[in-house]
Amino acid sequence: MLYHLALYIKSYWSIFNVVHYVSFRAIAALLSSLLLSFMFGNWFIDKSKALFRAKTREWTPERHKEKGEMPTMGGIFILMIVVVNALLWCNLSKSLVWIYLFGLLGFGSIGFWDDWFKIRYKKGISARAKFIAQWSVAACTALLLVYVGKLDTTVCFPFFKSLNPDIGIFFIPWAMFILVAMSNAVNLTDGLDGLAMGSLIPNFTTFSIICYLAGHYQIADYLQIPFAASAEITVLGAILTGASLGFLWYNTYPAQIFMGDVGSLALGAGLALMALMAKQELLLVIAGGLFVVETLSVMMQIFSFKHFGKRIFKMAPIHHHFELIGWQESKITVRFGIISLILCLLALITLKLR
Repeated sequence: MLYHLALYIKSYWSIFNVVHYVSFRAIAALLSSLLLSFMFGNWFIDKSKALFRAKTREWTPERHKEKGEMPTMGGIFILMIVVVNALLWCNLSKSLVWIYLFGLLGFGSIGFWDDWFKIRYKKGISARAKFIAQWSVAACTALLLVYVGKLDTTVCFPFFKSLNPDIGIFFIPWAMFILVAMSNAVNLTDGLDGLAMGSLIPNFTTFSIICYLAGHYQIADYLQIPFAASAEITVLGAILTGASLGFLWYNTYPAQIFMGDVGSLALGAGLALMALMAKQELLLVIAGGLFVVETLSVMMQIFSFKHFGKRIFKMAPIHHHFELIGWQESKITVRFGIISLILCLLALITLKLR
């Protein structure tokens, strides 16, 4: 009896050590990302003023024209911070870490291509080219997840924990859809100073916690969620949280720099990858509800105008609608950030709900 008790204590002590080792690296990585952002942020902004100036998007309220020639492509800075800290703090023997960085940088490269064309030729790449590139990178990432990362091909449904269907090979197009949809949703949300970042930070934090919980068998078993080898992604999530907080320091109203498509496409895909690797991608509908609403507002506006000749909103995405009815930009950003935080807390609660 004493022998079995000793084995029981030993097993839980080993879990305790692993959990706290991951949590230590996650906290250290977050602080390191934040520190590097503060140290080199102004330097990057100065360089961007000379290299990466672009006009505001075409379909925006008139007062956005004053933001013309604002330095952009700040997403390059975010990705640099992420890569450096990943090499410093992540366990590089884990294949999921490299797959994650491949997806993140792949979508970032598409954004860079689009941003550079906007700067050089005053017009971004065609929608068709962008669409093909996104689906191509998504396909490569999904294939790597399944065949190299050995990711489980089941889909977990919130509130219905006994419903975890294994969709087999169809998981690949499912993962591709999640990646492309979330990257574009964040891209659409990135229309006001600090808006996308203020909503991404609680999401990165939430899915870092979820990766932490789903990455340990006993904790996942207690919560009755699928076990996933996602503990190491907690560190990457912490890095993204720190890098996003650091960038928000410069991107908050009035912004000194924009992150551009290189940032929004990459960070949207990064959030989707965290959810996929933790086997909780459907929680994005709750935690990332703000991004969902922004995307739906565009779809509804296009559908209504095309079929009925009427606009539902004064302008889409919906944050521009609130601008045009008189809300100040800073008020919209803060209120949307609060909503995003509440949705993330609701998503965390659902982990324990049956």
